[in-house]
Amino acid sequence: MNLQPSAIEIAAAVLFAIAIIHTFSTKYFARMAHLDTAHSGVWHLLSEVEAVFGFWAMVLCVFIAFNMGVGKAVEYIDTRNFTEPLFVFAIMVIAASRPILHLATLTVRTVAAMLPVKRPVATYFVSLSLVPLLGSFITEPAAMTLGALLLRDAVYKQKVSNKLKYATLGALFVNVSIGGVLTPYAAPPVLMVAAKWGFDFPFMISTFGWRAAIAVFTTAFLVTLLFREELKQLDAPQGRAGHGQMPAPVMLAHLLFLTGVVVFSHHPAVFMGIFLFFLGFTTAYQRYQDRLILREGLLVAFFLAGLVTLGGYQKWWLEALLLQLNPTALYYGATALTAVTDNAALTYLGSLVDGVSDAFKYALVAGAVTGGGLTVIANAPNPAGFAILKGYFTDDAISPLGLLYAAAGPTLIAIIAFQIGAP
Repeated sequence: MNLQPSAIEIAAAVLFAIAIIHTFSTKYFARMAHLDTAHSGVWHLLSEVEAVFGFWAMVLCVFIAFNMGVGKAVEYIDTRNFTEPLFVFAIMVIAASRPILHLATLTVRTVAAMLPVKRPVATYFVSLSLVPLLGSFITEPAAMTLGALLLRDAVYKQKVSNKLKYATLGALFVNVSIGGVLTPYAAPPVLMVAAKWGFDFPFMISTFGWRAAIAVFTTAFLVTLLFREELKQLDAPQGRAGHGQMPAPVMLAHLLFLTGVVVFSHHPAVFMGIFLFFLGFTTAYQRYQDRLILREGLLVAFFLAGLVTLGGYQKWWLEALLLQLNPTALYYGATALTAVTDNAALTYLGSLVDGVSDAFKYALVAGAVTGGGLTVIANAPNPAGFAILKGYFTDDAISPLGLLYAAAGPTLIAIIAFQIGAP
Protein backbone atom coordinates (compact mmCIF):
# COMPACT_ATOMS: atom_id res chain seq x y z
CA MET A 1 0.00 0.00 0.00
CA ASN A 2 1.37 3.42 -0.95
CA LEU A 3 1.30 5.53 2.23
CA GLN A 4 3.03 8.50 0.58
CA PRO A 5 1.04 9.59 -2.46
CA SER A 6 2.81 11.24 -5.35
CA ALA A 7 2.06 14.74 -6.57
CA ILE A 8 0.03 13.26 -9.45
CA GLU A 9 -2.05 11.16 -7.06
CA ILE A 10 -2.75 14.15 -4.83
CA ALA A 11 -3.68 16.27 -7.85
CA ALA A 12 -5.96 13.52 -9.15
CA ALA A 13 -7.70 13.26 -5.76
CA VAL A 14 -8.22 17.03 -5.69
CA LEU A 15 -9.60 17.04 -9.24
CA PHE A 16 -11.84 14.08 -8.35
CA ALA A 17 -13.25 16.06 -5.41
CA ILE A 18 -13.75 19.12 -7.63
CA ALA A 19 -15.58 16.96 -10.20
CA ILE A 20 -17.93 15.65 -7.49
CA ILE A 21 -18.66 19.20 -6.30
CA HIS A 22 -19.17 20.18 -9.94
CA THR A 23 -21.87 17.51 -10.39
CA PHE A 24 -23.78 19.14 -7.52
CA SER A 25 -23.38 22.60 -9.09
CA THR A 26 -24.56 22.11 -12.67
CA LYS A 27 -27.68 24.25 -12.13
CA TYR A 28 -25.40 27.21 -11.34
CA PHE A 29 -23.63 26.84 -14.70
CA ALA A 30 -27.01 26.49 -16.46
CA ARG A 31 -28.08 29.83 -14.99
CA MET A 32 -24.76 31.38 -16.05
CA ALA A 33 -25.44 30.24 -19.61
CA HIS A 34 -28.56 32.38 -19.66
CA LEU A 35 -26.91 35.40 -17.99
CA ASP A 36 -23.62 35.45 -19.90
CA THR A 37 -24.65 35.11 -23.56
CA ALA A 38 -21.13 35.87 -24.80
CA HIS A 39 -19.83 32.61 -23.31
CA SER A 40 -23.08 30.65 -23.11
CA GLY A 41 -21.58 27.74 -25.03
CA VAL A 42 -18.89 27.14 -22.39
CA TRP A 43 -21.41 27.49 -19.54
CA HIS A 44 -23.78 25.07 -21.28
CA LEU A 45 -20.95 22.55 -21.59
CA LEU A 46 -20.14 22.85 -17.90
CA SER A 47 -23.84 22.48 -17.03
CA GLU A 48 -24.01 19.05 -18.66
CA VAL A 49 -23.57 16.43 -15.93
CA GLU A 50 -22.44 13.91 -18.54
CA ALA A 51 -19.53 16.21 -19.47
CA VAL A 52 -18.29 16.88 -15.93
CA PHE A 53 -15.92 13.96 -15.38
CA GLY A 54 -14.70 14.04 -18.96
CA PHE A 55 -13.79 17.72 -18.55
CA TRP A 56 -11.84 17.19 -15.30
CA ALA A 57 -10.21 14.05 -16.72
CA MET A 58 -8.90 16.27 -19.52
CA VAL A 59 -7.50 18.67 -16.89
CA LEU A 60 -5.76 15.70 -15.22
CA CYS A 61 -4.21 14.59 -18.51
CA VAL A 62 -2.94 18.13 -19.19
CA PHE A 63 -1.47 18.20 -15.66
CA ILE A 64 0.31 14.89 -16.25
CA ALA A 65 1.61 16.10 -19.61
CA PHE A 66 3.08 19.29 -18.08
CA ASN A 67 4.63 17.49 -15.12
CA MET A 68 5.79 14.20 -16.65
CA GLY A 69 5.66 14.75 -20.39
CA VAL A 70 3.12 14.08 -23.11
CA GLY A 71 4.35 10.51 -23.46
CA LYS A 72 3.43 9.70 -19.86
CA ALA A 73 -0.03 11.21 -20.30
CA VAL A 74 -0.61 9.13 -23.42
CA GLU A 75 0.76 6.03 -21.68
CA TYR A 76 -1.64 6.58 -18.78
CA ILE A 77 -4.66 6.83 -21.11
CA ASP A 78 -3.49 3.75 -23.04
CA THR A 79 -3.40 1.70 -19.83
CA ARG A 80 -6.98 2.55 -18.79
CA ASN A 81 -9.70 0.00 -19.46
CA PHE A 82 -12.53 1.68 -21.37
CA THR A 83 -14.51 -1.49 -22.01
CA GLU A 84 -17.34 -0.45 -19.69
CA PRO A 85 -17.98 2.97 -21.33
CA LEU A 86 -18.01 1.32 -24.76
CA PHE A 87 -20.34 -1.42 -23.55
CA VAL A 88 -22.77 1.02 -21.92
CA PHE A 89 -22.84 3.06 -25.15
CA ALA A 90 -23.61 0.04 -27.34
CA ILE A 91 -26.17 -1.55 -25.01
CA MET A 92 -27.91 1.78 -24.37
CA VAL A 93 -28.43 2.50 -28.07
CA ILE A 94 -29.67 -1.02 -28.89
CA ALA A 95 -31.93 -1.25 -25.84
CA ALA A 96 -33.53 2.09 -26.76
CA SER A 97 -34.35 1.04 -30.33
CA ARG A 98 -38.02 0.91 -31.28
CA PRO A 99 -38.28 -2.89 -31.75
CA ILE A 100 -36.76 -3.58 -28.29
CA LEU A 101 -38.98 -0.96 -26.68
CA HIS A 102 -41.99 -2.39 -28.50
CA LEU A 103 -41.21 -5.84 -27.11
CA ALA A 104 -40.57 -4.47 -23.61
CA THR A 105 -43.81 -2.47 -23.70
CA LEU A 106 -45.82 -5.54 -24.69
CA THR A 107 -44.21 -7.53 -21.89
CA VAL A 108 -44.90 -4.86 -19.28
CA ARG A 109 -48.49 -4.46 -20.48
CA THR A 110 -49.08 -8.20 -20.33
CA VAL A 111 -47.83 -8.45 -16.76
CA ALA A 112 -49.60 -5.22 -15.74
CA ALA A 113 -52.91 -6.55 -17.09
CA MET A 114 -52.71 -9.41 -14.57
CA LEU A 115 -52.68 -7.03 -11.59
CA PRO A 116 -56.03 -6.05 -10.00
CA VAL A 117 -55.42 -2.29 -10.19
CA LYS A 118 -55.83 0.46 -12.79
CA ARG A 119 -53.58 0.09 -15.81
CA PRO A 120 -51.39 3.21 -15.18
CA VAL A 121 -50.78 2.09 -11.57
CA ALA A 122 -49.97 -1.47 -12.62
CA THR A 123 -47.65 -0.30 -15.41
CA TYR A 124 -45.79 1.95 -12.99
CA PHE A 125 -45.31 -0.85 -10.47
CA VAL A 126 -44.09 -3.35 -13.07
CA SER A 127 -41.68 -0.80 -14.59
CA LEU A 128 -40.13 -0.20 -11.16
CA SER A 129 -39.94 -3.85 -10.13
CA LEU A 130 -39.81 -6.37 -12.96
CA VAL A 131 -37.65 -4.28 -15.31
CA PRO A 132 -34.84 -3.61 -12.75
CA LEU A 133 -34.74 -7.32 -11.85
CA LEU A 134 -34.57 -8.11 -15.56
CA GLY A 135 -31.25 -6.29 -15.43
CA SER A 136 -29.72 -9.40 -13.88
CA PHE A 137 -30.08 -11.08 -17.28
CA ILE A 138 -29.84 -8.29 -19.87
CA THR A 139 -27.35 -6.23 -17.77
CA GLU A 140 -28.05 -3.17 -15.66
CA PRO A 141 -27.36 -0.56 -18.38
CA ALA A 142 -29.99 -2.20 -20.61
CA ALA A 143 -32.47 -2.40 -17.73
CA MET A 144 -31.86 1.26 -16.85
CA THR A 145 -32.42 2.32 -20.46
CA LEU A 146 -35.63 0.30 -20.79
CA GLY A 147 -36.93 1.34 -17.36
CA ALA A 148 -36.25 5.03 -18.00
CA LEU A 149 -37.89 4.96 -21.43
CA LEU A 150 -40.95 3.02 -20.21
CA LEU A 151 -41.40 5.41 -17.27
CA ARG A 152 -40.84 8.36 -19.58
CA ASP A 153 -43.79 7.28 -21.72
CA ALA A 154 -45.96 6.25 -18.76
CA VAL A 155 -45.22 9.09 -16.32
CA TYR A 156 -42.79 11.84 -17.28
CA LYS A 157 -44.50 12.84 -20.53
CA GLN A 158 -47.66 13.62 -18.58
CA LYS A 159 -48.41 16.42 -16.13
CA VAL A 160 -47.18 15.02 -12.84
CA SER A 161 -45.78 16.54 -9.67
CA ASN A 162 -42.09 17.06 -9.03
CA LYS A 163 -42.44 14.81 -6.00
CA LEU A 164 -43.54 11.93 -8.22
CA LYS A 165 -40.75 12.64 -10.73
CA TYR A 166 -38.01 12.55 -8.12
CA ALA A 167 -39.48 9.63 -6.15
CA THR A 168 -39.67 7.62 -9.38
CA LEU A 169 -36.08 8.50 -10.32
CA GLY A 170 -34.73 7.60 -6.87
CA ALA A 171 -36.60 4.28 -6.82
CA LEU A 172 -35.48 3.43 -10.36
CA PHE A 173 -31.80 4.15 -9.67
CA VAL A 174 -31.72 2.14 -6.43
CA ASN A 175 -33.74 -0.77 -7.83
CA VAL A 176 -31.55 -1.06 -10.93
CA SER A 177 -28.41 -0.98 -8.77
CA ILE A 178 -29.58 -3.84 -6.54
CA GLY A 179 -31.68 -5.59 -9.18
CA GLY A 180 -28.64 -6.78 -11.10
CA VAL A 181 -27.23 -9.05 -8.38
CA LEU A 182 -29.22 -12.18 -9.20
CA THR A 183 -26.44 -13.19 -11.62
CA PRO A 184 -22.65 -12.68 -11.53
CA TYR A 185 -22.32 -10.79 -14.83
CA ALA A 186 -24.94 -8.01 -14.92
CA ALA A 187 -23.95 -5.53 -12.19
CA PRO A 188 -20.59 -3.73 -12.69
CA PRO A 189 -19.51 -4.01 -9.01
CA VAL A 190 -20.22 -7.76 -9.06
CA LEU A 191 -18.40 -8.22 -12.37
CA MET A 192 -15.25 -6.79 -10.83
CA VAL A 193 -14.98 -9.55 -8.22
CA ALA A 194 -17.04 -12.51 -9.50
CA ALA A 195 -14.20 -14.46 -11.10
CA LYS A 196 -11.61 -13.93 -8.35
CA TRP A 197 -13.98 -14.57 -5.45
CA GLY A 198 -15.92 -17.42 -7.09
CA PHE A 199 -19.30 -15.69 -7.20
CA ASP A 200 -21.26 -18.04 -9.49
CA PHE A 201 -24.99 -18.04 -10.29
CA PRO A 202 -26.15 -20.28 -7.38
CA PHE A 203 -24.07 -18.22 -4.93
CA MET A 204 -25.48 -14.91 -6.20
CA ILE A 205 -29.09 -16.10 -6.00
CA SER A 206 -28.72 -17.62 -2.53
CA THR A 207 -26.63 -14.82 -1.04
CA PHE A 208 -27.64 -11.59 -2.77
CA GLY A 209 -30.50 -12.34 -5.14
CA TRP A 210 -33.42 -13.03 -2.79
CA ARG A 211 -32.53 -10.08 -0.58
CA ALA A 212 -32.38 -7.80 -3.61
CA ALA A 213 -35.74 -9.07 -4.90
CA ILE A 214 -37.36 -8.33 -1.53
CA ALA A 215 -35.97 -4.78 -1.56
CA VAL A 216 -36.95 -4.13 -5.20
CA PHE A 217 -40.56 -5.25 -4.80
CA THR A 218 -40.91 -3.50 -1.43
CA THR A 219 -39.65 -0.19 -2.82
CA ALA A 220 -41.79 -0.44 -5.95
CA PHE A 221 -44.89 -1.30 -3.88
CA LEU A 222 -44.40 1.52 -1.34
CA VAL A 223 -43.70 4.21 -3.95
CA THR A 224 -46.70 3.04 -5.99
CA LEU A 225 -48.86 3.05 -2.86
CA LEU A 226 -47.65 6.52 -1.88
CA PHE A 227 -48.53 8.06 -5.25
CA ARG A 228 -51.46 5.80 -6.18
CA GLU A 229 -54.01 8.65 -6.32
CA GLU A 230 -51.86 10.69 -8.71
CA LEU A 231 -51.05 7.62 -10.80
CA LYS A 232 -54.75 6.79 -11.15
CA GLN A 233 -55.27 10.11 -12.93
CA LEU A 234 -52.71 9.35 -15.64
CA ASP A 235 -53.59 8.20 -19.12
CA ALA A 236 -52.78 4.59 -19.90
CA PRO A 237 -49.40 4.67 -21.72
CA GLN A 238 -49.49 4.02 -25.44
CA GLY A 239 -45.75 3.35 -25.58
CA ARG A 240 -44.09 2.02 -28.70
CA ALA A 241 -46.85 -0.44 -29.37
CA GLY A 242 -48.83 2.48 -30.73
CA HIS A 243 -46.44 2.87 -33.69
CA GLY A 244 -48.19 0.21 -35.78
CA GLN A 245 -47.24 -3.37 -36.41
CA MET A 246 -43.73 -4.49 -35.64
CA PRO A 247 -42.68 -7.61 -37.56
CA ALA A 248 -41.53 -10.45 -35.33
CA PRO A 249 -38.33 -11.05 -37.39
CA VAL A 250 -37.26 -7.43 -36.82
CA MET A 251 -37.80 -7.74 -33.05
CA LEU A 252 -35.95 -11.06 -33.07
CA ALA A 253 -33.01 -9.52 -34.93
CA HIS A 254 -32.75 -6.68 -32.42
CA LEU A 255 -33.01 -9.15 -29.56
CA LEU A 256 -30.14 -11.14 -31.06
CA PHE A 257 -28.03 -7.99 -31.40
CA LEU A 258 -28.76 -7.17 -27.75
CA THR A 259 -27.92 -10.73 -26.67
CA GLY A 260 -24.69 -10.71 -28.66
CA VAL A 261 -23.48 -7.51 -27.02
CA VAL A 262 -24.33 -8.90 -23.56
CA VAL A 263 -22.62 -12.26 -24.18
CA PHE A 264 -19.42 -10.60 -25.43
CA SER A 265 -19.50 -7.70 -22.95
CA HIS A 266 -15.85 -8.33 -21.96
CA HIS A 267 -14.62 -8.22 -25.55
CA PRO A 268 -14.96 -4.68 -26.96
CA ALA A 269 -13.70 -5.56 -30.43
CA VAL A 270 -16.43 -8.21 -30.72
CA PHE A 271 -19.38 -6.34 -29.23
CA MET A 272 -18.52 -3.12 -31.09
CA GLY A 273 -18.41 -5.17 -34.29
CA ILE A 274 -21.89 -6.51 -33.46
CA PHE A 275 -22.98 -2.93 -32.77
CA LEU A 276 -21.77 -1.82 -36.22
CA PHE A 277 -23.78 -4.63 -37.80
CA PHE A 278 -26.74 -3.38 -35.76
CA LEU A 279 -26.30 0.12 -37.23
CA GLY A 280 -26.29 -1.37 -40.72
CA PHE A 281 -29.47 -3.34 -39.97
CA THR A 282 -31.29 -0.25 -38.68
CA THR A 283 -30.32 1.62 -41.85
CA ALA A 284 -31.68 -1.20 -44.00
CA TYR A 285 -35.00 -1.24 -42.10
CA GLN A 286 -35.46 2.43 -41.27
CA ARG A 287 -39.26 2.25 -41.39
CA TYR A 288 -39.22 0.21 -38.19
CA GLN A 289 -36.84 2.58 -36.37
CA ASP A 290 -36.98 5.80 -34.41
CA ARG A 291 -33.98 8.11 -34.03
CA LEU A 292 -31.18 6.14 -32.38
CA ILE A 293 -29.97 7.79 -29.16
CA LEU A 294 -26.37 8.00 -30.37
CA ARG A 295 -25.73 11.46 -28.90
CA GLU A 296 -27.12 10.49 -25.50
CA GLY A 297 -25.15 7.24 -25.53
CA LEU A 298 -21.91 8.99 -26.44
CA LEU A 299 -22.37 11.55 -23.64
CA VAL A 300 -22.90 8.75 -21.12
CA ALA A 301 -19.81 6.94 -22.44
CA PHE A 302 -17.85 10.18 -22.15
CA PHE A 303 -18.99 10.53 -18.53
CA LEU A 304 -17.91 6.98 -17.67
CA ALA A 305 -14.61 7.31 -19.53
CA GLY A 306 -13.85 10.43 -17.49
CA LEU A 307 -14.69 8.53 -14.32
CA VAL A 308 -12.32 5.72 -15.34
CA THR A 309 -9.55 8.21 -16.10
CA LEU A 310 -9.89 10.13 -12.83
CA GLY A 311 -10.47 6.95 -10.84
CA GLY A 312 -7.17 5.41 -11.86
CA TYR A 313 -5.28 7.52 -9.31
CA GLN A 314 -7.70 7.13 -6.37
CA LYS A 315 -6.42 3.74 -5.16
CA TRP A 316 -4.00 5.22 -2.61
CA TRP A 317 -6.72 6.62 -0.36
CA LEU A 318 -9.65 4.30 -1.15
CA GLU A 319 -7.77 1.07 -0.45
CA ALA A 320 -6.30 2.44 2.77
CA LEU A 321 -9.77 3.44 3.94
CA LEU A 322 -11.39 0.09 3.08
CA LEU A 323 -8.78 -1.95 4.95
CA GLN A 324 -9.41 -0.08 8.20
CA LEU A 325 -13.07 -1.13 8.43
CA ASN A 326 -14.64 -4.23 9.99
CA PRO A 327 -17.41 -5.95 7.95
CA THR A 328 -20.29 -3.98 9.51
CA ALA A 329 -18.51 -0.66 9.20
CA LEU A 330 -17.37 -1.66 5.72
CA TYR A 331 -20.97 -2.24 4.59
CA TYR A 332 -22.11 1.21 5.67
CA GLY A 333 -18.85 2.78 4.57
CA ALA A 334 -19.14 1.25 1.10
CA THR A 335 -22.76 2.45 0.88
CA ALA A 336 -21.66 6.00 1.67
CA LEU A 337 -18.49 5.94 -0.46
CA THR A 338 -20.46 4.68 -3.45
CA ALA A 339 -22.29 8.02 -3.52
CA VAL A 340 -19.05 9.85 -4.29
CA THR A 341 -17.25 7.28 -6.40
CA ASP A 342 -18.20 4.55 -8.83
CA ASN A 343 -19.28 1.39 -6.96
CA ALA A 344 -17.35 -0.83 -9.37
CA ALA A 345 -14.15 0.99 -8.39
CA LEU A 346 -14.79 0.12 -4.73
CA THR A 347 -15.24 -3.59 -5.34
CA TYR A 348 -12.31 -3.69 -7.75
CA LEU A 349 -10.00 -2.26 -5.08
CA GLY A 350 -11.39 -4.77 -2.58
CA SER A 351 -10.57 -7.61 -4.95
CA LEU A 352 -6.90 -6.57 -4.91
CA VAL A 353 -6.67 -7.30 -1.19
CA ASP A 354 -5.63 -10.88 -0.41
CA GLY A 355 -6.88 -13.04 2.43
CA VAL A 356 -10.13 -11.19 3.13
CA SER A 357 -13.00 -13.00 4.89
CA ASP A 358 -16.33 -13.99 3.36
CA ALA A 359 -17.98 -11.39 5.59
CA PHE A 360 -15.66 -8.72 4.10
CA LYS A 361 -16.59 -9.78 0.56
CA TYR A 362 -20.32 -9.72 1.28
CA ALA A 363 -20.18 -6.37 3.07
CA LEU A 364 -18.21 -4.70 0.27
CA VAL A 365 -20.42 -5.90 -2.60
CA ALA A 366 -23.70 -5.44 -0.74
CA GLY A 367 -22.71 -1.95 0.37
CA ALA A 368 -21.57 -0.99 -3.12
CA VAL A 369 -24.88 -1.94 -4.75
CA THR A 370 -26.98 -0.54 -1.87
CA GLY A 371 -25.62 2.98 -2.36
CA GLY A 372 -25.75 2.79 -6.16
CA GLY A 373 -28.78 5.04 -6.52
CA LEU A 374 -27.78 7.95 -4.32
CA THR A 375 -26.01 10.00 -7.00
CA VAL A 376 -25.56 9.98 -10.76
CA ILE A 377 -21.93 8.81 -10.41
CA ALA A 378 -22.65 6.00 -7.95
CA ASN A 379 -23.48 3.31 -10.51
CA ALA A 380 -22.41 3.07 -14.16
CA PRO A 381 -25.98 2.79 -15.59
CA ASN A 382 -27.22 5.92 -13.76
CA PRO A 383 -26.01 8.42 -16.39
CA ALA A 384 -28.12 6.54 -18.97
CA GLY A 385 -31.32 7.07 -16.98
CA PHE A 386 -30.21 10.61 -16.19
CA ALA A 387 -29.72 11.47 -19.87
CA ILE A 388 -33.11 10.05 -20.87
CA LEU A 389 -35.20 11.72 -18.14
CA LYS A 390 -33.48 15.02 -17.34
CA GLY A 391 -35.42 16.91 -20.02
CA TYR A 392 -38.64 16.40 -18.06
CA PHE A 393 -37.39 18.25 -14.97
CA THR A 394 -37.31 22.02 -14.35
CA ASP A 395 -34.65 23.76 -16.48
CA ASP A 396 -33.85 20.39 -18.07
CA ALA A 397 -31.78 19.56 -15.00
CA ILE A 398 -32.05 17.04 -12.19
CA SER A 399 -31.09 18.37 -8.77
CA PRO A 400 -28.36 16.16 -7.23
CA LEU A 401 -29.73 16.93 -3.77
CA GLY A 402 -33.23 16.12 -4.98
CA LEU A 403 -32.00 12.74 -6.25
CA LEU A 404 -30.11 12.08 -3.00
CA TYR A 405 -33.23 12.82 -0.96
CA ALA A 406 -35.48 10.74 -3.23
CA ALA A 407 -33.12 7.75 -3.16
CA ALA A 408 -32.69 7.82 0.64
CA GLY A 409 -35.90 5.87 1.34
CA PRO A 410 -35.27 3.09 -1.22
CA THR A 411 -31.65 2.90 -0.01
CA LEU A 412 -32.86 2.39 3.57
CA ILE A 413 -35.11 -0.44 2.38
CA ALA A 414 -32.12 -2.03 0.61
CA ILE A 415 -30.02 -1.69 3.79
CA ILE A 416 -32.66 -3.54 5.80
CA ALA A 417 -32.99 -6.27 3.15
CA PHE A 418 -29.24 -6.87 2.83
CA GLN A 419 -28.80 -6.97 6.60
CA ILE A 420 -31.35 -9.82 6.99
CA GLY A 421 -29.19 -12.69 8.21
CA ALA A 422 -26.07 -11.06 6.77
CA PRO A 423 -22.88 -13.17 6.96
